[in-house]
Amino acid sequence: MKKKGPLYALFLSLILLLPGCSSIAVLNPKGPSARTLSDTIILSIIVMLGVLAVVYILYIFVLVKYRAKKSNEGYIPKHEEGNVVLEAIWIIIPIIIVAFLSVVTVKTTNEVENVAADYKDQTPLVIYASSSNWKWHFSYPEEGIETVNYVNMPVHRAVEFRMYSFGTITSLWIPQLAGQKYAMSDMLTTLHLSADTEGSYIGKNANFSGKGFAHMEFEALVLSNKGYEDWVKEVKETAPKLTEEEFKGLLATDYLGRKTYSSTHLEFSPPPGNHGDHMSGGGKEMDMDNGNPEHQDNKEIHPSPEPSSGTEFDSKPDPEVDQPLPSSPVDESTHEGH
Repeated sequence: MKKKGPLYALFLSLILLLPGCSSIAVLNPKGPSARTLSDTIILSIIVMLGVLAVVYILYIFVLVKYRAKKSNEGYIPKHEEGNVVLEAIWIIIPIIIVAFLSVVTVKTTNEVENVAADYKDQTPLVIYASSSNWKWHFSYPEEGIETVNYVNMPVHRAVEFRMYSFGTITSLWIPQLAGQKYAMSDMLTTLHLSADTEGSYIGKNANFSGKGFAHMEFEALVLSNKGYEDWVKEVKETAPKLTEEEFKGLLATDYLGRKTYSSTHLEFSPPPGNHGDHMSGGGKEMDMDNGNPEHQDNKEIHPSPEPSSGTEFDSKPDPEVDQPLPSSPVDESTHEGH
């Protein structure tokens, strides 16, 4: 008993400490898309726990029932070729479980890949989300504004992110609002989400993409409809225009805080694909094919790293590692235009 005392004490302390841990963001959804994913995750966990419970119960039952004891000393069970019923059970049950989870997964995927049912009657707010080393650019073509390292959106409104990258592959993820989706060069990916609760939520790059990956966090702020309209109006009246020279400077700079502009880079550096529906202004239509020249020129500012046969340990340490890096944009208390 003395040897088991410390083990019991450790187990009890874990039970007492775990409730104090902060809630897991992905299981604390604030929108229909994230809620669908959260429900699917919980359902999958329950199914797995059910499987584990059956396995462990049978395991303990076998250990207890067939353990060696004086009453069965020298007992040798008779040889059996097999049991058709038992073999059928442990073949059919896994098939049923896999089929059930497959149907749930397909249904969930279909739901999150489209506008949520409650917002089907709305025209989504389109936001172009482009990544560069190591920052996020959010362009609002309908409002004619752009932000860097933070994004604002209205509550109870369908939002459609159209994502691409000026560098390596990244993944935009706002755990409490939607699942992750990759942003790649020369093509667009689409992420639908909406929020039913006002508040500030953490967004991040969920794909390891290099040394600055950990600094690609941003704030996703959900405002009331009036609050969002007031913010857009304020940006248009007070924020500077985003010029092509300024934008190239943003791409070339590794780490940035929050920035706000009263125009977008879509005017002179359109994304890959045909998006005349959102980037026509003043009678000027923009019709592009994948890999348009402007995007190609700008993405070369942060080209993908060349493959190498060596490892990071074969070269001298990067002197930049010892230099202090700026804090995450989410941690900043103030930013322009917000």
